[in-house]
Amino acid sequence: MDKRSFLKSAGLIGLGSMVEPGSLARMIEAVAEVPCTELAQNEDFWKQVRSGYILNPEFINLENGYYCFLPKQTLESFIKHVREINYQGSYYMRTIQFENKKAMAARLAALAGCTADDLIITRNTTESLDMIIGGIDWKPGDEAVMAEQDYPSMLNMFKQVAARYGVVNRIISVPNHPQSDEEIVELYAKAISEKTKLLMVCHMINITGQILPVRKICDMAHSKGVDVMVDGAHAFGHFRFTIPELNCDYYGSSLHKWLSVPLGSGILYVKKENIRKVWPLIASGVTEPDNILRLNQIGTHPVHTDLTVAEAIDYYNMLGAERKETRLRYLQHYWSDRVRTMPHIILNTPSDPARSCAIANVGVKGIRPGDLGDILFKKHKIYCAPIDGAGVHGCRITPNVYTTPEELDVLVKALAELG
Repeated sequence: MDKRSFLKSAGLIGLGSMVEPGSLARMIEAVAEVPCTELAQNEDFWKQVRSGYILNPEFINLENGYYCFLPKQTLESFIKHVREINYQGSYYMRTIQFENKKAMAARLAALAGCTADDLIITRNTTESLDMIIGGIDWKPGDEAVMAEQDYPSMLNMFKQVAARYGVVNRIISVPNHPQSDEEIVELYAKAISEKTKLLMVCHMINITGQILPVRKICDMAHSKGVDVMVDGAHAFGHFRFTIPELNCDYYGSSLHKWLSVPLGSGILYVKKENIRKVWPLIASGVTEPDNILRLNQIGTHPVHTDLTVAEAIDYYNMLGAERKETRLRYLQHYWSDRVRTMPHIILNTPSDPARSCAIANVGVKGIRPGDLGDILFKKHKIYCAPIDGAGVHGCRITPNVYTTPEELDVLVKALAELG
């Protein structure tokens, strides 16, 4: 029986809206035994997943790296939480708000493979990592190591601590096409001195989608007595890993990206023995030095976003981490492998499937990234993110699980015509 016949016999075609959680659960159950590599290419299945999203027909959205918006069933849950908080008002805020947030953090910790005592909910990666950068007890002459491809918000925070405390920032450049993990590890190793206090590294470089060998970098840095902070903004909910297996000291991510939590939600992981090293961004009433809640004071905030973490995790688990990762990697290579050998094309993302997932960056010789982005949008209705700096000159292309090969065909055709 071919895959299309299998899906028809399983009753998947024509299920309709995915607003009802049971619809997705039944669809997933019907394909539970189908290998992920096969299912990744079965468009009948993924069209049903797509039907669970409200999509703007005015353009092809290939910029999911900024914000992966919510599937309908998560969106409906979010709206329900907004109404309920509005209904309960101050009563909710003064009573069960904190226990609910703690419960959501525990679910995220379970997904991350760490303990609930090591992880808090923040508002985004910037808040998470800037809290660490700004909260370390820096001394004049201390050094920090980072890459020019790191996210500007964190680089700016390092500039601030340099100006404020006399910290010296050592900045490396990560090659777009490394020959091996060891090449990257050695770049970071050479930047470390006896004065280095913190090393920052991206789990996935946001402008190219390159996945870095974080565990090897952490092991190397620890052998030299240096703590490691990982920017996981694009990794959590994107591809499979656990935070403890990385052996890092600090890890931050944005949940409104690949986990599809509403805007304004992130996580911060701090290894237990490092909690006492960090001054909070905002002073807290929690005074125990090893209690991570000491770092979690952010004042009054949209608590309905926190509550929607549960439904976002439920959706992610129902779809399946391996199914999602495999589909995302398939979509990226569906288009990038077809244009990589074109003489006028520059691919800023490694070809090795293990070094990337959904995100890739493409440039066209002789065309500036901003102009390329304009051409793609104005002529072909493709929305993407132009990148022009840090050794990367091209447009970041980021599909999601609802993206179809037909939409990517439009991209391939558009790039080919520019040759």
